[in-house]
Amino acid sequence: MNHRSNPRFTTFASALCLALAATLAPAAHAASQPSKTDKAAAPQSASAPLPANAIARVNNVLITQDELDQAVRATNAPDTPQLRTGLKNQLIARELFRQAAAKAHYDTKPQVIAAVEQAKTIAMTQAYLRDQVKPAPVTDADVKAKYDAIVATLGENEYKPSVIAVKDADTANKILDQLKKGTDFAQLAKQYSQGPNAAQGGALNWISFKTPIQPGNTQNWPQPLAEALVKLPQGAVSSAPVQVGDVYWILRVDEKRPTQVPQLDQAQAELRKQLEQIALEKATAQVVGYLVKNAQIQQ
Repeated sequence: MNHRSNPRFTTFASALCLALAATLAPAAHAASQPSKTDKAAAPQSASAPLPANAIARVNNVLITQDELDQAVRATNAPDTPQLRTGLKNQLIARELFRQAAAKAHYDTKPQVIAAVEQAKTIAMTQAYLRDQVKPAPVTDADVKAKYDAIVATLGENEYKPSVIAVKDADTANKILDQLKKGTDFAQLAKQYSQGPNAAQGGALNWISFKTPIQPGNTQNWPQPLAEALVKLPQGAVSSAPVQVGDVYWILRVDEKRPTQVPQLDQAQAELRKQLEQIALEKATAQVVGYLVKNAQIQQ
């Protein structure tokens, strides 16, 4: 079993660290460690002064100020003396565990060796990808072009829809019957829908289409859904299921208003993020394609 990826083990180990740390609080100045980069340093007296960047010594192994600072940052909590004391004691407890495990030769156990190899593989792969995957830079002109392209697809009005998507016509018609009887749309979406945001009652973000609907200008919506949506007044539900492939959709227009187009400076951060993700995916696909092309793969 890989303890590094086992949440139950991680929680258990953390609890042990906290429990042991609590016993250290009255004697937090007791022994700590030589720096993690100097495990084989000559033994030091427990009463010897700590080096400048050390906060504790555990059986001749130093715990450094840098390690404590990193632990504080990882918590994303306000930096207080109480937090630092607690984290320092946890670092001491963790080092005691490490030393006890090493003394008992746990480093030779198969599950530990496997975990080390897995961590090595992950680190090696991540380093390789950082060096080899080179996404094309996203320029201000790219962001402006994306903004203009999106604005060009927007229509006069925008809609705040909710949807229910099911896999058969009988269920869709059953839902429509319940809606006509006054059953809450969101409740039915949570109960039946296999579509987006079902747990939120099927509610989607604002969407706008230039009308009449043109293929390719539907903001990634299936064209039949876009055409059905723009025909509905505010508060209305589609009178019949809209079939797209093997899925039957029921639409409701929760709100309708004149399209509100954000200024470029309001949208550019999100657009840049989207374009950078696309560039990263493209660069990654190129590396994968090259590796596949030059590999012998049998399946």
